[in-house]
Amino acid sequence: MSLTGFTERSFTHDGKTRPVYWRGSGPGVVIMHEIPGITPQVARFAEWVADAGFSAVMPQMFGVPGKPISTGYIVKEIARACISREFSVLAAHQSSPITDWLRALCRSVHTELGGRGVGAIGMCLTGNFALSLMMEPCLMAPVLSQPSLPFPVGKQRAAALHITPQELANVKRRAAEGATVLGLRFDNDPACPRARFDTLRRELGSGFEAIEIDSKFGNPDGNAVAHSVLTTDLVDQAGHPTRNALDRVIGFFNERLK
Repeated sequence: MSLTGFTERSFTHDGKTRPVYWRGSGPGVVIMHEIPGITPQVARFAEWVADAGFSAVMPQMFGVPGKPISTGYIVKEIARACISREFSVLAAHQSSPITDWLRALCRSVHTELGGRGVGAIGMCLTGNFALSLMMEPCLMAPVLSQPSLPFPVGKQRAAALHITPQELANVKRRAAEGATVLGLRFDNDPACPRARFDTLRRELGSGFEAIEIDSKFGNPDGNAVAHSVLTTDLVDQAGHPTRNALDRVIGFFNERLK
C-alpha cells in the first residue's frame, strides 16, 4: 500500500534504515504514529499538519502504511511491539531504544529545514517518546497524545512516564526555562490513566499543558470508550472537543516553531 500525496524517503541511523513519509513545507513536525501503524486516520492528521504550513515527517515504525485499522491488525502489531527489542512496553523509568533513532531523525530534519526547531508528536504506544526527544535542543514543540507506555499494569506503571531519570531531569530543566509540553487524553481512557498526567503536572508545573476530554458514558459529545484523540476518535466538527484539541495542537506548533 502507498500513501497518496506523501513522498517516501528513507533515513538511516546506527545501521537501521526506515521509510519516512514527507508532506508539505515549512518547519518540521515529526509524527510518530500509533498502533497499528500509519492508518488512513493518522495520514489524515499528517495532512492537516502539512496544510497548516509545516513539513509533516512521518517515520514508519510498525504496520503497513495506508492499511485500514481493524481489531486483528491492532492485536498483531501490539504483539510484535511487545517482543521487539526496540520497544520496552513495561519499562517505567527507561525509554524505548527506538528513541535514539528518532532523536537522530529530529536532528536531520532540523539540519535540512532550519528554523527555530522541530516539533514532535507521539500517539498511544509512541506517546511519551516526545519527552525523550527533548534531549535534542532542536525539539521545541513536544506533544503527547494518549501516551500509553508503560502499559499501566499496577500503580507504579500507571503513573510512570517511560523515560530515564536523566531524561526527566532534562525535561524539567527545559520546562523551567520556558519550554511547554502539551498532553492530550480522554479522561476515562484506561490505557492512558489520569495518574500519568498527574505525574506530568507534579514534575513540570506550568510547563505542562493538559487537554483532558470527557469520555464517561453518557457524555454529551459521544466520546465514550474513546482513546485516539487526534485520529480514530476525532470528530471533525466545529466546536467538538476533539476538533478543538486538534486546533490547539496546530496552534501549539505555530507558537513554538514559527
